[in-house]
This record gives sequence, structure tokens and C-alpha cells, in this order.
Amino acid sequence: MFGATYADPWRFQANPEVYLLVAFLIVAYVYSVRVIGPRAVMPGQPVVRPYNVASFVGAMMLLFAASTWPIHQLGEDYLYSAHMLQHMMLSYFMPPLVLLATPEWLLRLLVGTGKVRRVVVFMTKPVVAAVVFNVVVMVTHIPPVVNASVQSAPLHYSLHLLLVLSAVVMWMPVCGPFHELRISDAAKPIYLFLQSVVPTVPAGWLTFAEGVVYKHYNQPVRVWGLSPTDDQQLAGAIMKVGGSIFLWSLVVFYFFRRFTPTWKEDNTYRRSPLTFEQVQSEFESAPPPHEPIP
Repeated sequence: MFGATYADPWRFQANPEVYLLVAFLIVAYVYSVRVIGPRAVMPGQPVVRPYNVASFVGAMMLLFAASTWPIHQLGEDYLYSAHMLQHMMLSYFMPPLVLLATPEWLLRLLVGTGKVRRVVVFMTKPVVAAVVFNVVVMVTHIPPVVNASVQSAPLHYSLHLLLVLSAVVMWMPVCGPFHELRISDAAKPIYLFLQSVVPTVPAGWLTFAEGVVYKHYNQPVRVWGLSPTDDQQLAGAIMKVGGSIFLWSLVVFYFFRRFTPTWKEDNTYRRSPLTFEQVQSEFESAPPPHEPIP
């Protein structure tokens, strides 16, 4: 129940709408892979690969954990740090797995070739995607927006849907199923680095703010003894440190994936040994020496 507080923060509360959503997504994915997939790919080609299935399982686990008890209830009524953890899971960790779980043929069927595809192509341009995502991140941290969202279920779910969609758009140039929309491995570290810059603004603001920023979380019942100020500072640390570690890990990964093979090829001192036949062939192909003029 939105906007309500309880004497026992750890009292179990069911979220049937989330259970139904996760169940629907699982059934839809299995149906697509088992029924639609075999008719959508060329004979002999796999419908899905193991990493697709593993990514889907991971995405559903994150969606379930972020949207149900206890993270959901703690994040709505008691701790803004739990609310921040929920947003990190939905915007940084889950969307890449959703894209990795989606086979290319499935997304092409969903997008089609008309207006929807043109919108997708435009929205997933790196500059557009980065601006849209970071604007949504900034808006979802404005105090009146946060205080209103935890009091209204429709607004709350709308903001979460907007956050997830903008995050999927942001991650499309990095790991989307459409290879033609991906940026190069050389550009990915720069792109991901920029995504870690803007969140430092609300993170720093939460860390160094004086007093309670979000009045809704100034509750008399405190979880783990955290004061509202400590809770805000923890939320800022989760946003800055957690997001930066994740993004910078990917920056390092893509940097080495892009430049390590070239470095190895350009700086190796190993050479294949010459054979007698190769030496003889070189001598035979060389022009005869000029005779000295007497």
C-alpha cells in the first residue's frame, strides 16, 4: 500500500502484480523461442544461444528482487537508500541483460520495418540515448517527484517504466541485438564513462545536503537505526560508487577487448623459424651480383 507506514518494516507484503508480470514475461519468452523462433531463423541456425537464456534468467531475477518484498517495501516507506538500490537494479543492471537475452530475430519482429523502427533508430543514437536517460535520472530525483511517486501507485509504476525504457535505449548502442546500431568497441568506453558523470550531481547533492531532502522518508520508525541524513548519504554512495564501479568495470573491459589484441600483434617478439626451403627460395629470387668492370 503506497504512502502507508507500518510499525514492523519487515512485515511481509505480497506484490501480485509483479508476480503476474514476471510470469507473463517468462511465458512470452518461452513461447517466442519454442513456437515463433524455429520459423523465424534460417534452417540450421540456433533460435537462442546459451547466453541469451542465462541473460533472461538474470533479468527476471533482478526484476523480481527489485520490485517485491523486502526491497520494494523498504524503498517505498522507510529507506531512500533502498529506493536508490531499486533504481540501480532497474536502470543499470537489468537492461543490459534484457538486451542480451533478446535474439536479433525477435527484436526485428517486434520492431518491424515501419515507423516503430525509425523511432528506435533515432532514439538509440548515442547522443539522443544518453541525453534521454540522464534527463530521466535527474527528473526522478527531484524531491516533489519522489514524494509524489511514493504516494501514488500509477505515478510510481509510470516512473519505473520510464526509467527502464530510457535505460534500455541508453544500453542499445552498447549491447543491443541490432549490430548496425551498436557503436564500436573503441567508442564504448567513452560512451559509458559519460554515463557515470551526470549521476554524480544528484549523488553529491544527497551526500552533502543539510537536513532531510525527501520528507516522505523522515519516518519515526527507522530501519537499522539509520537517521534520515545517514539514509540520504547511503543513497548517494550507492548511486555514485555502485554505478561508477559497474560502468567503469565495463569501460576497462571494452578498452582491453579493443586494444589488447592489436597490442599483442604489434608487440610480439615471437617469430616463426625460417626453414631451409624458405632461405633457398629467397636466394634464388634475388638478382645475381654485378660483375666488377675490369
